[in-house]
Amino acid sequence: MYSRIQNRLKKLTDKHQGNAICGGLKGIEKESLRVTAEGKIAQTIHPEGLGSALTNPYITTDYSEALLEFITPPFSKTTEALNFMEAVHSYTYQHIGHEMLWGTSMPCIVDGDLSIPIAQYGKSNIGQMKHIYRVGLWHRYGRSMQAIAGIHFNYSLPEKFWPIYQSIEQDSQCMQDFISQSYMDMARNLHRYGWLILYLFGASPAICKSFVKGSPHLFDEFDAGTLYKPYSTSLRMSDIGYKNDSQSEINISYNNLNDYVNRLTKATQTPFSDYEAIGVKDNEGHYKQLNANTLQIENEYYSNVRPKQITESGERPSEALKKRGVRYIELRSVDLNPFDPTGINEQQLYFLEAFMVFCLLADSPALSSDDKACVDRNLTLVASEGRKPNLQLSRNNHLISLKNWGLELCEQMIELCKILDSGDKNQPYTTSLNMQIAKLNDVDLTPSALVLHSMKKQGLPFFKFAMEKAKEHHTYFNDHQLTQEQQTFFDQASQASIMKQQQIELSDTTGLEEFLQHYFSQGQ
Repeated sequence: MYSRIQNRLKKLTDKHQGNAICGGLKGIEKESLRVTAEGKIAQTIHPEGLGSALTNPYITTDYSEALLEFITPPFSKTTEALNFMEAVHSYTYQHIGHEMLWGTSMPCIVDGDLSIPIAQYGKSNIGQMKHIYRVGLWHRYGRSMQAIAGIHFNYSLPEKFWPIYQSIEQDSQCMQDFISQSYMDMARNLHRYGWLILYLFGASPAICKSFVKGSPHLFDEFDAGTLYKPYSTSLRMSDIGYKNDSQSEINISYNNLNDYVNRLTKATQTPFSDYEAIGVKDNEGHYKQLNANTLQIENEYYSNVRPKQITESGERPSEALKKRGVRYIELRSVDLNPFDPTGINEQQLYFLEAFMVFCLLADSPALSSDDKACVDRNLTLVASEGRKPNLQLSRNNHLISLKNWGLELCEQMIELCKILDSGDKNQPYTTSLNMQIAKLNDVDLTPSALVLHSMKKQGLPFFKFAMEKAKEHHTYFNDHQLTQEQQTFFDQASQASIMKQQQIELSDTTGLEEFLQHYFSQGQ
């Protein structure tokens, strides 16, 4: 089952080219809610000192005006990516006054949908489009789901790796097609084995009752204000989080890039009756959604993995992929780690990189519709019951315990981690791998177990536990002083983003209707 990865690693090392997999580019995206000193979702507009949410490349907003998104550039060194993310947090705290950043994936007290303000991006056509898209998400799914936060890990192999790997594979495709297919192989395995990430790094086993207020649910009561599932790892990735029944029949294929793009594009062009019933505009002509199709735009498709290409101004993601292939893979299934001020730590990042490389080099057979359904069931099961004793997952129509399968996967990563550690006496990849193996052998070491243990030990409901962490993080970043170089860098980025937004607004030569028509006509 795992012979292919070992053969590929052997060929790399036999050619003395094992270091070709070292130094891949890593980027981190982190969402975090701005909250008041009382722990309620902030109703204030995006802080002016953080620049324009439309154009600042490092500090923007996700769904809500209160849901900040921090983005690092790609770095070859893990520590550099993490240091940049820490600096972004420190800079942000300079500009949010008495507000704090919520340190858990599941939100604080939600006082109904309208307590979650939808993000604004100015009066430009692209800014209005971004806002309307979010209004559409509200009408389709409600706002509460959109207040959930997470970590996205972006990864690409070094440029030097690809000709070596293509030679090993004896592949005759053009380089762009070979790279794209290799990344799609990685994406399939990230789906296939993605449940392991939820077990190892899931940190959302409990929620405030306010999150499901008035809705039927199957949760146990932890205390008067908290609901939970005793064995859950990531409620964020469960049925109450980023899962949508309306998308279950889209059947996006990751078997090759063409299928992926074509099916995703088709979903943005196919009307969906429930959304047609909502209507595109209200009686006064205000947009309620961009369109009534299954997906308004490609990004509406919720998946734990996305193949990505950098888009040009006004370019659709599907068109970027068609023209220039896959540039990197985005893994979207990592919960915020409440025990770390930045939401993620070095050990996690080292493992994630090794896991991504493993998923590229391991055998990755095509996934049929039935296979994908099985993969999805495993993911949902681990999200809801991942710490259940002797939990059984489905593999090739047979049952296998989560623990045994996880240990199998980690065993196959030992040699890979040794290669990634080459030249580093601290052996960070191997150290991180051993930490994950320890979690598989002792479920109490998982973040989800530690969250519940901490709540029980301190007698805290989820809200108060998360509030205490937010206060700790607030103190940490307020005590963390930026260097003058860092301060200048973020100040300049903020100021430049405001000017760029103004330029975009001044340069619009068409109305919104024409802009949208042109945008959606790409590739037709």
